[in-house]
Amino acid sequence: MSHRFPYEWNFTDGYPAKGIETHGLKVFGTFICGGGSTMGYKLAGFDHIGGVEIDPKVAEVYKTNHNPKHLYVEDIRDFNKRTELPKELFDLDILDGSPPCSSFSMAGNREKDWGKEKVFREGQAKQRLDDLFFDYIELAKRLQPKVVIAENVKGMLQGNAKAYVKKIKASFEAAGYVVQLFLLNAASMGVPQKRERVFFVCQRKDLKLPKLEFSFNEDTIPFREVDEGIVKHKELSKGFLKDWTVAKIGGSVGKFFSNQKVNPNEVLKTIASGTYKLHWQYPRELTNSEFSKCGSYPLDYNFKKIEPKYLIGMSVPPVMTAQISHQIYLQWFSKLVG
Repeated sequence: MSHRFPYEWNFTDGYPAKGIETHGLKVFGTFICGGGSTMGYKLAGFDHIGGVEIDPKVAEVYKTNHNPKHLYVEDIRDFNKRTELPKELFDLDILDGSPPCSSFSMAGNREKDWGKEKVFREGQAKQRLDDLFFDYIELAKRLQPKVVIAENVKGMLQGNAKAYVKKIKASFEAAGYVVQLFLLNAASMGVPQKRERVFFVCQRKDLKLPKLEFSFNEDTIPFREVDEGIVKHKELSKGFLKDWTVAKIGGSVGKFFSNQKVNPNEVLKTIASGTYKLHWQYPRELTNSEFSKCGSYPLDYNFKKIEPKYLIGMSVPPVMTAQISHQIYLQWFSKLVG
């Protein structure tokens, strides 16, 4: 089975991915978390120069693994208030961001949480999560990169959130961008995980580039391809073991629908930071390396003291970003002169 960007890889393999040329186009990120997108851009030949992350512990993990040129450990609202920024941030090829999306997840409270201030994670500031998209667009308006990419959950396209999407598109247009909206699945891009995400891909109006066309149809990768079988790893509690024993393969475990007993013949369902993926045959959680492969994270990533599934569940899979950004390079940037 051949894939343009391998899901099983190591930092020691180097950047970019085999067969991809380095072109040095500059990317800056926001809500960078563990650097899923950062790694994806680097795999596709881009120069990712750093970003903004509110969580100090996550930012420390990011710094350890990516050694960014620029790292701002703060709320994006505070970053937007900075009066002085490096000149190269005003000459970006891509501004990237994944504003926290729990307010729009179909698994959450949805409309009940809209407009409320929430602490997304211990140690962070209170934020109205559904406003962060507009803080991100405000940054795009200020920096005016050639391309802006924003990723979010599929739930944004469902129910009352559709009106919110219209508002986002209008805000991008007012900031000087032509917007395209895509619903993409990582499973069709060489990632061993069913992860559907919405991508806003915006080009600055003066570039007058053609519409992007995405067609990802790589062979899907069932869990059996990453299954490590019988290994010693995180034994289940008595209550969880009882639920696991009676659960059907591929079905939910216990009262939480998102806790899954994985099916070896299917692609793993979306990894979420707070839920459990349990082995289909042996009473254990998935191993860190199984999670890493299903999230296309490098096997030698240093998670330090943070739970790997948390960072992987919060991240865009690197291979997903690599596939998208490689196409953006081929269809757009390779056509630009100067």
